[in-house]
Order: sequence, then C-alpha cells, then structure tokens
Amino acid sequence: MAFGLPEIDRRLPGGGLAMGALHEVSGDARGAVDGAAAALFAAGIAARTTGQVLWCVTRNDLFAPGLAQAGLTPERLIYVEAGDEKSVLACCEEALRHRGLGAVVGEVSRLSLTSSRRLQLAAEGHPVLSLIVRRWGREQDAVAFGQPTAAVTRWRVSPLPSAPLPVPGLGVGLGRARWRLELLRCKGGDPAVFDVEACDAKGRLALAAPVVHRPLAVSDRAEHGHVRIAS
Repeated sequence: MAFGLPEIDRRLPGGGLAMGALHEVSGDARGAVDGAAAALFAAGIAARTTGQVLWCVTRNDLFAPGLAQAGLTPERLIYVEAGDEKSVLACCEEALRHRGLGAVVGEVSRLSLTSSRRLQLAAEGHPVLSLIVRRWGREQDAVAFGQPTAAVTRWRVSPLPSAPLPVPGLGVGLGRARWRLELLRCKGGDPAVFDVEACDAKGRLALAAPVVHRPLAVSDRAEHGHVRIAS
C-alpha cells in the first residue's frame, strides 16, 4: 500500500507498506502528545485499507473525532478494550486470521520477539495490515522499543510546530499539524527521516516544506534504539 509520496515510497521495498505483514509505530516517549501522533499515523494508514478496522487497547482513551480527522471514521471501527496487554496481543492475532478486516491495530507497551513473530505469521497470506502502536506510561519504559521484533517496518512519529496559516494576525500553531516521521527499520530497505504534514481526512500525508528527506547514518544511532537526526 503506497503512501502516494515518491520520496517515502521509494524507500520501501515494493513501493509501499507490505500487506500481510506487521508494522510497528511509536512516539518519541515524551508523553501523551507523541503517543497521539503515533496513533493518528496508524489511523491514517488503517483508513486507506478496505474493510473494517479492529483497534484493541487496554484503556478507554481512544478519541473518535481525532481518528475521523485522520480518515478512520466510526462506522469502520471495531473497538476492543482488553484487560491486559497479553489479551490485546491475543485478540490481534486472532483477528488477523479473519479475512473481512482491512487492518488490525493493537496498543501495547511491550512487544517480545516471540509475540511479534506470532502476529507476523498470523498476518502472512492475508490482505490485512497488522499495526502495533507502542505506548508507555513513563519515558524510561520506552527503552524496550529498541529491542528486536519481527516487524517488517518500525516507525517513530514526533510532533513538529505547525506551519502558519496564510492569514494576517495568525501565527504558528494553527495550520495543519506536522510530524517528523522516522523510518527506523525496514526489512530490505534503509532507515530515513521525513518531515510531513499530518494525515488528512482521507488518511493521506503530505511532505512539509522545506522537504526533509535524508538517510540515517549507522553511526548516528544511539543506545536503546533512539536515533539522532543525521546532519
């Protein structure tokens, strides 16, 4: 499934996100704002699939109007509130075997290599996207994001200041939201960084101006899976 932006799609084997595969998304661990950006990025991806979308969480904090602004409208959403993260992963694994779904989204803080392999195997051979949004209650817990998983791609989404609207008297912060989108891992591809405008009502991204598109140098990777922007 292509993003429709050549600058991003050419970085992905096959020209887009692989269907029938697991993809991992997180914020930059600085709090609820970054967690929201990661969820909206996942919602925009899920919105461009065909069929219902199952979204599984452990806490009742999904904001339906926000998901709708990213293209994922309520009539397409199946919401599941599980008791714990083990149950979230079990629900996602079972749902990935159901051919009527376009995407399955699960929100967890921890994702072991074994659990991720089970999700990847469940997704293979089906025209469905498996998306895991990583969320943490504390910044120090985000260290787990650096551990290996079976995800085909791994993304990090961080908010950037909005561009100003072209209206006299209105300053920065009122325009379309912008994100720094980091492709930290891509099976068969290379890491990269993009500055983008957030998903619109059709789940589509746009490149922010000025265009930021550069590979991440291996030497710029910090400990615990955090990545510095290459100069």
